[in-house]
Amino acid sequence: MSDTRRRVKVYTLNEDRQWDDRGTGHVSSTFVERLRGISLLVRAESDGSLLLESKISPNTAYQKQQDTLIVWSEADNYDLALSFQEKAGCDEIWERICQVQGRDPALDITQDPIDESEEERFEEIPETSHLVELPPCEQGRLEEIADLVTSVLSSPIRREKLALALMTEGYIKKLLGLFRVCEEVDNREGLHHLYEIVRGVLFLNKAALFEVMFSDDCIMDVVGCLEYDPALVQPKRHREFLTKTAKFKEVIPITDSELRQKIHQTYRVQYIQDIILPTPSVFEENFLSTLTSFIFFNKVEIVSMLQEDEKFLTEVFAQLTDDATEDSKRRELVNFVKEFCAFSQTLQPQNRDAFFKTLANLGILPALEIVMGMDDLQVRAAATDIFSYLVEFSPSMVREFVMQEPQQTDDDVLLINVVIKQMICDSDPELGGAVQLMGLLRTLIDPENMLASTNKTEKTEFLSFFYKYCMHVLTAPLLANTAHDKNSKDLQEGSTKVNPVCPDNFQTAQLLALILELLTFCVEHHTYHIKTYIMNKDLLRRVLVLMNSKHTFLALCALRFMRRIIGLKDEYYNRYIIKGNLFEPVINALLDNGTRYNLLNSAIIELFEFIKVEDIKSLIAHIVDNFYKALESIEYVQTFKGLKGRYEQEKDRQSQRLNRYRRDARSLDEDEELWFNDDDDDDDGEAVEKRMGDDFSDSYGKYMEAKKGAANGANGANNNGKAAALPPASPAVTPNNSSASSVKTVPLPATPVVKTALVGLVDYPDDEDEEEDDEEEDQSPRKRPRLSS
Repeated sequence: MSDTRRRVKVYTLNEDRQWDDRGTGHVSSTFVERLRGISLLVRAESDGSLLLESKISPNTAYQKQQDTLIVWSEADNYDLALSFQEKAGCDEIWERICQVQGRDPALDITQDPIDESEEERFEEIPETSHLVELPPCEQGRLEEIADLVTSVLSSPIRREKLALALMTEGYIKKLLGLFRVCEEVDNREGLHHLYEIVRGVLFLNKAALFEVMFSDDCIMDVVGCLEYDPALVQPKRHREFLTKTAKFKEVIPITDSELRQKIHQTYRVQYIQDIILPTPSVFEENFLSTLTSFIFFNKVEIVSMLQEDEKFLTEVFAQLTDDATEDSKRRELVNFVKEFCAFSQTLQPQNRDAFFKTLANLGILPALEIVMGMDDLQVRAAATDIFSYLVEFSPSMVREFVMQEPQQTDDDVLLINVVIKQMICDSDPELGGAVQLMGLLRTLIDPENMLASTNKTEKTEFLSFFYKYCMHVLTAPLLANTAHDKNSKDLQEGSTKVNPVCPDNFQTAQLLALILELLTFCVEHHTYHIKTYIMNKDLLRRVLVLMNSKHTFLALCALRFMRRIIGLKDEYYNRYIIKGNLFEPVINALLDNGTRYNLLNSAIIELFEFIKVEDIKSLIAHIVDNFYKALESIEYVQTFKGLKGRYEQEKDRQSQRLNRYRRDARSLDEDEELWFNDDDDDDDGEAVEKRMGDDFSDSYGKYMEAKKGAANGANGANNNGKAAALPPASPAVTPNNSSASSVKTVPLPATPVVKTALVGLVDYPDDEDEEEDDEEEDQSPRKRPRLSS
């Protein structure tokens, strides 16, 4: 397998008519019992797995292109290609294919697939007529030649025969010589016929013809023929553009003449395909597949040749990072690197990996820091495209570079901060560049693509770095446009009243919407870091200022940010919202929206519906206590009545729970003692009149003894029966310290009956389990009589 002659890359043509790399391996031709014939086998050089197993069918048309390519179609719309490292290996396999099919290896194509009717029709053609007879190449016969070329395009067999005739007689060069004569004498009719002829020859889709037509001495004449489209009143000046307008810029002189020729050829052929030739119709889509392949493999060859030239790339990056380099020169260097990266997309994955690692070693990221800070818009746009290639290739590589940068006193010099600054300062009214950069930032801060190694965790290190050095840069426009009125008395009391958003223009609103989208992503994926940042900066209050914006899409972005926070059902966030009274701007926006049934209305109602359905008790209590009077008039949805209902249910449950402790202690019977036994930690977390300790189960006997003693002491002290209103275990009547040591209690309020129904409405995280136990209590048959008495 070490024979480099048989080393190949396997390609398949996808639906977009682009070649997809399937891997690199070594090809062989051998008899395969299962396929019952000689087959081409390619085994991967990495692990020996089978990349390709293709039987050499007698009826399959194989083409040899550019001396190192073999292309064929196995089924409808399934094209394959083998790209050989060496010409000798390609020749060996080609001879084997021709041997199996009984063809002459000197030809560059074996045959074309034909349908049954065509097969029968051409069986009648004598063997001697294997070539199409071409008319003499004269001005007077151009119309006849054009008719012949256009007539064969519908028949694969006749296309093949015409291609052979054109090759064997050197007919292409004769036609191009005739073009020069017609142009000298301004023979427009002849030139129009030549346009049809050359266009038809291109549609023959034969690589061997392309090699002749796109050679240095022929390609400009081919372009000249294509200028004289009969549908145009005046011919296009494509040659003038290619020779005078389009300038080949060598940022660093290229000494390899073969590489220079390949670059020129690729540019001109790409121009023919993209600019000169009309968009192919549905019936012509496959006519130029070989032309696409020709360009594709040329680009692969160019990238490979440049990458192998170490001196060239070293010089490029040396000048790119040199402070003495002029701006115009640096602009050309950046455009070269951008085009170089674009060409690299044609490489197979392992070669593309090596390509980007080479760029990283040469200093592409430090260079981007310099050029992305330049004032030239074109340079910044090109640098952004290069940065997107790098982030797409390896976000971890970019993150590693950023964290290894020397910590400057000015954080603005960090690469990510340069990217953020460019996003914020995008001058495009539609913020096209900012949207692209925001997507790249999201990729960089996405924990899903962060690797966790044995010695360190990339997620923890990078996020800590990002929130310490970069987050303040990202949020600066948001904080600047939602400035508080520092002198407002209301603000000191926790109000959310702030100055209007300023400036509230469309471009600023778009930018703030992008920043909010990124922050919302952080809330979803960066739990700890973003929570700390929001709490420290009081960020949600500032974001909710944007609910006042005249741009509804921005108000929706602010609402979405709050919705993501509430969706986490994190009690720390809930307490922060309650303490800051942060529902006020949302409810104000709902009321200001009036009866309009729009997206803002639906989004706000969905927020409250979520709180109701998920039964977030602390938020429900806060909303009903503070805002229900303003919301009770909204009856076109049942959301707010539902919130009130949830609130009342919780209120009733708390009252019923409180009543258990207010019952006459003398009425304790066996069932009630069993109830205490079953629900030994039911009252944990309740600020009613006592708090039971974690060691309750170990001191159960002592607790019951103290409980009964407390009841007897209460009866002896107050003979008029009012002691029944006191809880059974009130610390005011605890007989001794021994029982107090085993039962943790809180001081009894001076007026224990006042507002008892409102106590405990705020639900703390450690209450969830006990509330589930309470729901089970309410459904227990033996407890129902106690709850209803």
